[in-house]
Amino acid sequence: MALKIIFMGTPEFAVPILDSINKSKYNILSVYTQPPKKRDRGLKLRISPIHEYSKANKLAVRHPDNLNSKEEVKKITELNPDVVVVAAYGKILPEKLLKIKDLRFINVHASLLPKWRGAAPIQRAIMNLDKETGISIMKIEPKLDSGPVMMQSKIRIPEGANSNILSSTMSKLGSEMIIKSLDLIEERKEEFIPQEEKDATYAKKISKLETKINWNETAKKIVAKINALYPTPGTWFEIDGLRIKPIKVREVKINGKPGSIINKNFTIACSENSVQILELQKEGKQPMKSEEFLKGNKLKIGCIII
Repeated sequence: MALKIIFMGTPEFAVPILDSINKSKYNILSVYTQPPKKRDRGLKLRISPIHEYSKANKLAVRHPDNLNSKEEVKKITELNPDVVVVAAYGKILPEKLLKIKDLRFINVHASLLPKWRGAAPIQRAIMNLDKETGISIMKIEPKLDSGPVMMQSKIRIPEGANSNILSSTMSKLGSEMIIKSLDLIEERKEEFIPQEEKDATYAKKISKLETKINWNETAKKIVAKINALYPTPGTWFEIDGLRIKPIKVREVKINGKPGSIINKNFTIACSENSVQILELQKEGKQPMKSEEFLKGNKLKIGCIII
């Protein structure tokens, strides 16, 4: 008999993984996701991408505020799943759940564990100028992302890739790997290899302080940060009191005083080389090409921006 699954996930990254399971022979008993959140200017409640997919595909969906409640533990116990698959759920699972008898919890994690445990592995890999990353299928244990690994697959990080592009590629890879993993579990052929604790690094959540561009860093590092934090939360700087969110940039081999505008092509000097702004978004406005921005905003060559 096919495995019975509970799926837990929230962002767009998790959708292809859920879709892959939904189209397989495995039976999805319920989907868990984070509660609706107020977003955008109107502060309307918006459901998560996983919630949207579940509604569209008539899957039972729950979005509890607290997984540690007696109600949720009882609900999951009564559903009697064989496996709980987690993919970017966004909440740490309480030990009370992990201790449910005969229930396996596996996680689709977007890094080559033990490297980049934690909340932002894709962003941290790009910011760190890593050459490769991958997907790890691991057993969930109480300590964050520390459980033994069942399966891994590596991919190269393309030059100039942003987190949106890389996330999409890794999500597709995860959607293929999760089926192979469930097949092994069903056939009782799975093997879990402990992680090397000494090699662990942590991908902490992106803080607001990190989003402001520091022109005293190298152009390579700044370009990597802009790519890593696109589309959300995004990076920013100010020019003449106007907040600018760079969207597409490139490194150019020109040097100058860090933070100074070098030429009329919207090129800004860094500690090493410079960054040319190709696409941007003014605060509260739609994205635009830098040429369009420059038609209505004259740059003062040599001025320092913050």
